[in-house]
Amino acid sequence: MTPTQFCAAAVCGSIIVITSSGIGGALAQNAEDETLPEFTEEFLADAQNITAGAEIWQAQCRHCHGNSAYPGKAPKLKPRRYKPEFVYIRVTNGFGKMPAWKAVYNRDQRMDVVAYILSSEFSP
Repeated sequence: MTPTQFCAAAVCGSIIVITSSGIGGALAQNAEDETLPEFTEEFLADAQNITAGAEIWQAQCRHCHGNSAYPGKAPKLKPRRYKPEFVYIRVTNGFGKMPAWKAVYNRDQRMDVVAYILSSEFSP
C-alpha cells in the first residue's frame, strides 16, 4: 500500500489519517482544539493572502527551508505534491524537528502561509 493510499501519522498526540481522498481526524486533542479550515480556490489564489504568507515565510520559514539555509537543516519543500490541509497541519503542529507554529501565528496567518507555499509565487 503506497503512502498516497493510506498513511497514519501521529501529530501532537492525535492520529491524522491521510488518504488519496484527503485528511481525516482532528488537528490536536487538547483544550485549544480548532477545526481544520476550508481552503477554497478563491482563498488560495487571493493576492493579499499570498503576500501575507510570503512575509511570514521570509521572516521565519526560509531560515530552515529556504535556498540559503544550511543543507540538510530542513527538507526541501515540494508544494506541487501537497494538499492545503497537509501544509496547514504541518505548520500548525510541526513535525519531526520542525516546531509547531500554532502558539506563534494565528489561524489566518497560518492559512496565509499555506496560500503562499501553494502559489505560483512561492520561492524557497
